[in-house]
Amino acid sequence: MSKKSSTFAADLELKTDNGMLTAHKIAVIGLPQSGKSSLTKALQALVGQRQATHTPDAHTIEFVEVHHPDELHGHTYDVVLQLVDATRLEDSLMLTPHIIDEQEKIVLAIGRYDLLQATDHSLDIPKLEQLIGVPTCRVSVRLGYGLPECLEIIERTIHKPASTAHPIYHLRDQADEDTYRAYVHGILTETLTHAKDDKHQTRLERIDKVLTNPWLGFPIMMAILYFVFWCTFTLGAYPQEWIEMGIDALSEWLTFQLSTFNFQLSWWSSLLIDGVLAGVGAVLAFLPNIIILFFFISLMEDSGYMAREAYIMDAIMHRIGLHGRSFVPMLMGFGCNVPAIMAARDIQNPKDRVLTMLMVPFMSCSARLPVYMLFVSAFFADHKALVMISLYAIGICLSVLFAVIMKRTKWFKQEDDDTVNELPDFRLPKLRNTAAHIWERVADYLQKICTVILWASVIIWALEYFPTQDLNDLEHSYLAAIGQFVSPALEPLGFDWKMSVCLITGLPAKEAIVSTLAILYGGDISAAGFTPLTAFTFMLFVLLYFPCAATIATLHREAGKQWAWFTVFHSLFLAWFISFIVYQIGMLV
Repeated sequence: MSKKSSTFAADLELKTDNGMLTAHKIAVIGLPQSGKSSLTKALQALVGQRQATHTPDAHTIEFVEVHHPDELHGHTYDVVLQLVDATRLEDSLMLTPHIIDEQEKIVLAIGRYDLLQATDHSLDIPKLEQLIGVPTCRVSVRLGYGLPECLEIIERTIHKPASTAHPIYHLRDQADEDTYRAYVHGILTETLTHAKDDKHQTRLERIDKVLTNPWLGFPIMMAILYFVFWCTFTLGAYPQEWIEMGIDALSEWLTFQLSTFNFQLSWWSSLLIDGVLAGVGAVLAFLPNIIILFFFISLMEDSGYMAREAYIMDAIMHRIGLHGRSFVPMLMGFGCNVPAIMAARDIQNPKDRVLTMLMVPFMSCSARLPVYMLFVSAFFADHKALVMISLYAIGICLSVLFAVIMKRTKWFKQEDDDTVNELPDFRLPKLRNTAAHIWERVADYLQKICTVILWASVIIWALEYFPTQDLNDLEHSYLAAIGQFVSPALEPLGFDWKMSVCLITGLPAKEAIVSTLAILYGGDISAAGFTPLTAFTFMLFVLLYFPCAATIATLHREAGKQWAWFTVFHSLFLAWFISFIVYQIGMLV
């Protein structure tokens, strides 16, 4: 054991008067998508290793991930560790004065320094530490360097008195954002060395100028989204067809095997084939499309293009009183509303944060995708990608309109926030990160199939099968009774009782709508009374009405009970109203 490590281990054993060891809480904060979670986990693991090696019974340092400086208020932390993204130095250092407003003991950890070096730039870290006046170090979880040194700096900072002698501490009392930015510019002028040969940077700037051009940026973004949906449909159609053929073959094989043992008329064979296999199989068939969609979303996130989409939308978002960074959670909502709402934690302004969370459910999450694909394939085969992107565009437009209205209420009225000034460099997406991201979403999808969809299929089959015990006599089933009870409210939208039942089963999870359709209509919705108009109206209702139970629970936790209930009621009203207008106008055309 080195002398340095021994000293560090000894320093961890800090006893109070009663002999118990002192707990130390360290907050980890940084810009969105800067690697806070990875750094937090890595440092916590390192503390655990050192504790096991040196002091098995000692209390350890606890690292807590914090998303914005407001979360520091009212909490006691021994030190705040700010992760500075070397590819976004200006925006990162603009966060420092806001952190000092809440906590005077801070440590800067420079991350992604290898990406800065890859562009032939360099940062004089000792001089940066001298100018800012806080301990500074380099770290990289991916490359595995700097973590022990960072931990030792944190431990030393815990026991040192907070220093308020440096100018950055006095700026907070008298400076505005422009003064902060001028101060940061001065620091970077002194510490950041640009490349002698700037061909690489020029190439990057040319790409940025095209992608963020006020006239070209938005059409390029829409073209990319169109290409994503086209690939989702076209490439996903082949494995989707194979899965459907496999499920049909399995169903036929099970029917033959059960008939061999004269079990074909029993209720449990009907449950297995007409309930579980039909319901679960219908949702499982869309798994390839889900994989393709998340593959592209992962590429956009890891490459840095997602940040450029936020930059493109920044001017538009400011016109409705929001920050361009609010667009990032909205884009993440295309994958899943739950992590998208949680991603809004990174928005510093509390009013913008809550409003962004309320806008996220308007985004068409992947759970709605199987419903869209089922109807689009059946009724809009010649315009699949166009109809699909129109649904996503409608969700975005309605979310913007919703924000404009809410910004004029007393709850969200405020001054405009700052703009998106800095973009992360383009980087080649890592195959490991992409695979991990896809697997996370696939695992979540399969978990839903094995839990919510499975139980929903069983319940729907039971309500359809009983009390007549005849699937051909649906009109006298419990399911028909439920559907006929709620159908008067939905008849003005062109929905019959079966469609109404499907919407009810979609409350816990939207994928359950597909399994219910498969059970009620045998998978052939084109011959089930739907028309292109009712199909589009149905998709609109699915887009806008009650988000899944997990989304409401997340809103309850992140934004508060009142906003969760507000989302429940306003989404139901808006879905009915918009669907009614579209259907009634469509009937007149």
